[in-house]
Amino acid sequence: MSDKPSRFPLSLSSVVDKKGKSAAPAGARAQATTQTAAKNAAQSLQRTALKPVQQGLSQALRAQPAALPAAGRAPLPQQPLLSAAPAPKSAVKNVMAVTQTNSSSHASPLASEAVRRAMVARVAKQGVADAKVLAALEAVPRHMFVEPGLGSQAYIDASLPIGHHQTISQPYIVARMIEIMRQNNKGGVLNRVLEIGTGCGYQAAVLSRVAGEVYSIERIRPLHELAKTNLRPLRVANIRLHYGDGMLGLPQVAPFDGIILAAAGMEVPQALLEQLAVGGRLVAPVGGRQQVLELIERVSQREWRRTTMEQCHFVPLRPGTV
Repeated sequence: MSDKPSRFPLSLSSVVDKKGKSAAPAGARAQATTQTAAKNAAQSLQRTALKPVQQGLSQALRAQPAALPAAGRAPLPQQPLLSAAPAPKSAVKNVMAVTQTNSSSHASPLASEAVRRAMVARVAKQGVADAKVLAALEAVPRHMFVEPGLGSQAYIDASLPIGHHQTISQPYIVARMIEIMRQNNKGGVLNRVLEIGTGCGYQAAVLSRVAGEVYSIERIRPLHELAKTNLRPLRVANIRLHYGDGMLGLPQVAPFDGIILAAAGMEVPQALLEQLAVGGRLVAPVGGRQQVLELIERVSQREWRRTTMEQCHFVPLRPGTV
């Protein structure tokens, strides 16, 4: 039992001495260190997910065996192999800078008030003179109502597809129809209006800036949901969206000071004429391949007056829901 302390536990000096006798030469130990550093560097570079840097490291690792010293020689300095370490930071900064630049360049033109002012100026040049309508057009961010891929075209004077064979109306025709509707015998006051064909919700948003209450009907369920999604961030409090057959109107909340149709029928449904208040105005595209914008004014309980305004082009008005 007198020899146990010498074996258990072993002293630190005995471990170091014995290991030193069987250890690999200094050069070999340096080689292992170099390989470990290279492995750590590779793992770090992989986490950056930067392919060019990974390729550069792979080349360095492939060249390493030929560059390493033979056993017993002084080890190669580690700095040349690890000098690529700063590269990922630089690359990450470059990637972040490009991402930020692209992000700001994508959002900035669309969010710019100058872009909307330019669109409104073009609409005014085409003949729309109602200052309140032009202000409403400038206030509503049209790019929020079109698909992201069409964002760059949001402020051109053209209709754009919104899916389901429907379109968002061109800014001019939106402004023109609302302007006509406001030219009533009440000094432009619109306490309650009805829109047939919500679509993506853009025209309803513009209407909300010139009317007390806006009721809008959409017959295509996905577009009804799309309009709700588009309008939600704007927090418009005076719009009521309904899913249903627009040709039937909303008799439960009639009469309306104004009714506007975003689709063309061969004639305006009688149900809508009946829901127009006396002194109110209905503006609708009428026709098939050749369409005109028509103004219908209700002058009494049993009399309506029709006026053809100008040519236009809309998607067809259809009954029912889908």
